[in-house]
Amino acid sequence: MEQLLALDMVRVTEIAAIASARFMGRGDRMAADQAATEAMRKIMDEIDMAGTIVIGEGERDEAPMLYIGEQVGTRAPGVPAIDIAVDPLEGTNLVAFGQAGAITVLAASEKGGLLHAPDTYLDKLCVGPVVAGKVDITRTPTENVHRIAEALGRKPQDITIVILERARHEGLINEVRAAGARIKLITDGDLSAAISCAVSGTGVHAVMGTGGAPEGVITAAALRCLGGEIQARFRFRNPEERARAIKMGNDDDESRVYRTEELASGENLVFAATGVTKGDLLDGVRFFGGGARTHSLVMSYQSKQVRFVDTVQMFDLSKPPTVRL
Repeated sequence: MEQLLALDMVRVTEIAAIASARFMGRGDRMAADQAATEAMRKIMDEIDMAGTIVIGEGERDEAPMLYIGEQVGTRAPGVPAIDIAVDPLEGTNLVAFGQAGAITVLAASEKGGLLHAPDTYLDKLCVGPVVAGKVDITRTPTENVHRIAEALGRKPQDITIVILERARHEGLINEVRAAGARIKLITDGDLSAAISCAVSGTGVHAVMGTGGAPEGVITAAALRCLGGEIQARFRFRNPEERARAIKMGNDDDESRVYRTEELASGENLVFAATGVTKGDLLDGVRFFGGGARTHSLVMSYQSKQVRFVDTVQMFDLSKPPTVRL
């Protein structure tokens, strides 16, 4: 099941990436996100599965499709029941302004294999396989910088930490700099940055700071497939988010540390991502006369397989492209 599911899931992210890439540099983040969402939703109904969106675009009254609880797939008799976490377009601003690092992404597992995370923040610490098990989010950033450097056999000034460029991270940035590490500030896309820290050759060694909780679950699926690690703690912005977390079956104790296997516990776990704009890990969509070329990453936990997929998609030239103006 896992292998067939992996091929189906990367097809979903490829189609979504092509749809959103048509809006690159046009300054309309909403249109780019809508195009990815609509394309992803449409192709999902062609897959032989009984899928349920457990992390998506929000509640039903907020999102017309890919909302939490939505049923997708052919739902034919005998098809597997699958939980799906989606981010149809991570980096909407990156696409809108033609910047690097936007991806379409999803994770899938057997039912119950992905944490139902509310739309709040997680304080995250993400590292690759060599450093997994050697860091501790309850320790100071300074101590973790030194632990990362020691695990990699380097000096602190030779490692790179990715941090979202946000006002809330001013203290974190200052401390990491004081510890001697290099910092790569990003405007969006901590999910793709976390994947990069688990792939050798990207020059990224860890991700620190607060970001979206739903993205944290998808990150956990990717890092579990890669042998990396995420440690995370909820950071609620208001009582409503705390109450929603409890309703979804989560602990509202902000001191509790969630680890990779708790965020993505499934055994039949699949992760897929396709580049929309060129990034450290994936190339963006490249259009040519009559088609487009995509670059994707698809991973399966049980089979321990990681594939980079280069696909050429030929368009049906008898039909005009479905681009909203």
